[in-house]
Amino acid sequence: MLKESIFKKIINFIFAKLFKINDSVQKIALGVGLGVFSGLIPGTGPVAALFLAFVFRANRAAALLGSILTNSWLSIVTFILAIKVGSTVLGRHWQEAYHKAQDLIRDFHWTSFSKLSFLDLLLPVIIGYLIVGLFLGLVSYLVVLLIIGRNFSKNKSVY
Repeated sequence: MLKESIFKKIINFIFAKLFKINDSVQKIALGVGLGVFSGLIPGTGPVAALFLAFVFRANRAAALLGSILTNSWLSIVTFILAIKVGSTVLGRHWQEAYHKAQDLIRDFHWTSFSKLSFLDLLLPVIIGYLIVGLFLGLVSYLVVLLIIGRNFSKNKSVY
C-alpha cells in the first residue's frame, strides 16, 4: 500500500514536470528531443541533456525527463542498429564490427581494448549512435510537439 502511494506520487511528479511546464510547446518538445538524443548515446545521459537544453534554450525539465526515460536501456537495445547504420555509412560489413564487439565483451581486458582499432569498432558505433540518436530525438520532438500542441490549442495553455 505504501509502495503504491510512493509510485503514484512519482508518476504524478513526472507528469507535472512534463505537462505543467510554463514554457512554449516548442521548448518543451525540443527539451524532450534533446533528452532522448543524449540519453540514447551511452555515457552521456542527464548531464548532457541538461547541458544541451541550456545551450539550445530548451526546457531543462523536459530534457532531463527525456534522458531518464531513454538512458541506458534504450542504448543497449539500439546497439546492433547503431553498428549496422555506422558500418553502412562507412561502407563496411556490420557483422565484422558486431563480432569484434562480442569478442571484446566476452573476454574484456584493457589490453585487448587498446589493441582494437578505432576505425574497426568504435567509429561505426559512434556514427551509428549519433545518427540513430538524432533520428529518435527528432521523432520524439515531433511526437511531443503534436501531443502537447493539440492540447495547447484546445486549452490555450499548457496544462
